[in-house]
Amino acid sequence: MRILVIGAGAIGGYFGARLIEAGRDVTFLVRPGRAAQLRQGLVVKSPAGDLKLDAPRFVTRDQLAAPYDLVLLSCKAYDLEDAIASFAAVVGPDTSILPLLNGMAHIDALNARFGMSRVLGGQCVISATLDDAGRILHLNDMHSMSFGEQGGGRSERLTRVAAVLSGAKFTAEPSENILLEMWEKWVFIATAAGMTCLMRAAIGDIVAAGAGALPLALLDDCAGIAANNGFTPRAAALDRFRAILSAPQSPIMASMLRDIERGARIEADHIVGDLLRRGGDDFGPQSLLRIAFAHLKAYEARRQREGERRSG
Repeated sequence: MRILVIGAGAIGGYFGARLIEAGRDVTFLVRPGRAAQLRQGLVVKSPAGDLKLDAPRFVTRDQLAAPYDLVLLSCKAYDLEDAIASFAAVVGPDTSILPLLNGMAHIDALNARFGMSRVLGGQCVISATLDDAGRILHLNDMHSMSFGEQGGGRSERLTRVAAVLSGAKFTAEPSENILLEMWEKWVFIATAAGMTCLMRAAIGDIVAAGAGALPLALLDDCAGIAANNGFTPRAAALDRFRAILSAPQSPIMASMLRDIERGARIEADHIVGDLLRRGGDDFGPQSLLRIAFAHLKAYEARRQREGERRSG
């Protein structure tokens, strides 16, 4: 199976490198700047074992040719439109697209562009980043993905994809209910991002400030939206989320907050705004979810204004 990994950043680069290590046929689709780094090799530093690929196969957009069997998509949401345009030419009638983004708006966009039959549901759990030299730093022992048919159940395609993704030093789990799993993760990510960004603090700091009820209230709001959209989070998942979001001295904060602290772009619309939109009219101007989203949009407005001032 020929696999095209869109980008060679922290997530796509990590999973793609592990698949190459396991002998899979993987090509990275990258921009010219990342291509220059990959000519020097692809380095992964990980508790699961360091890896150096001296000559990973990569192409730029103008070099794409024949269709691939599997497209692994792990870009940021704000790059989704450009990413879709970059690989659309090599999506054939038998190509499967496996996205690993958070939220659900990307599924809608991929379905609209390529048809639901070509798009799998998917998610991953990993903490990784790129350093200044372009090395992938895997930060803990979590590195897993799950994937499945949007309609649920098993299929021959799912069996084939599971076979090619298995045995590569990360956990690859086919799911018979992937959309529910994606909604559950979205509920947690939106809660953690909305609350830690709003408070500019880790969960433990919020609890120490006597505000531990706020993350739990936001979780209830987000879970209610999921339920109203036909994906009621399971009790075990909610119990796990509540424990994480109320743990004293917890250092957990959303990656979106780390992005804000370094002045980077964020996925405000995709993670929080789209969930709020799917909540309909249930959330007035004083709701926690709407206030959290307004905070994120205010950050984006300030970032854009300061960028325009510097460029001008």
